[in-house]
Amino acid sequence: MITRLRTASVRAAAGGALGIAGLLAFTTAPAHAAGPAPRAAASELPPVGAEGTEPLASDFDFTLNGQQCHAHAVGAVDEYVTAQDAAATTDTVAEGGLKLRGTESCGSGSRTRAASGGSITIEQNDVDVDPKSLLRITQNFPPRYEQIMVLSFTMVIEDPETSNDHARAHHEPLILTTKDPAKLIGTLTQFPPRGDLYQLQNPVDLIDLGNPDTTIATIQTFPVKVGGL
Repeated sequence: MITRLRTASVRAAAGGALGIAGLLAFTTAPAHAAGPAPRAAASELPPVGAEGTEPLASDFDFTLNGQQCHAHAVGAVDEYVTAQDAAATTDTVAEGGLKLRGTESCGSGSRTRAASGGSITIEQNDVDVDPKSLLRITQNFPPRYEQIMVLSFTMVIEDPETSNDHARAHHEPLILTTKDPAKLIGTLTQFPPRGDLYQLQNPVDLIDLGNPDTTIATIQTFPVKVGGL
């Protein structure tokens, strides 16, 4: 995991007092205070200002103009702890820089396109638009966490095969965006995650911004392996 941290010294001291192996990837800078900061009620959470980059991988299913499709994509997402509610043992986390790349195929039998015949890219939209994601402790010992990632993104399909009024010219990319943010939920025994599987809360519709009233594609399942790759 690639990790970048820029925490204030007092927050760094609090982070250094965690002593949790799962938080080592969120190591903070050395504190300059005379002694360690008091242990917060939510001390098993990364401190405000912590930043990390998590690798991602997903095999997921979606429909494109009524045709069943499957995709495999890998990438990463940046995470920033922006606030903490110690009493509720909850962090507010902002995701940024989400990007996944891979291949996709649609249809069945003779209509199936080889995986190399279609590529897919998922890239996050403006991170300031979405509600922030949450990380919370659901059990202190043994530790258990729940993380809800809230993500709006654009999905670009190269060489899409379509056959209705929304068809694009052959080889012209099909550019779609989420109608509503996707919510991925992970149940964890440590944070940062180490290969944990996050699941889509509800199917996600994708639209063409030129025709926002019509759903072109729907991501039905979106299991995402986070960390530990």
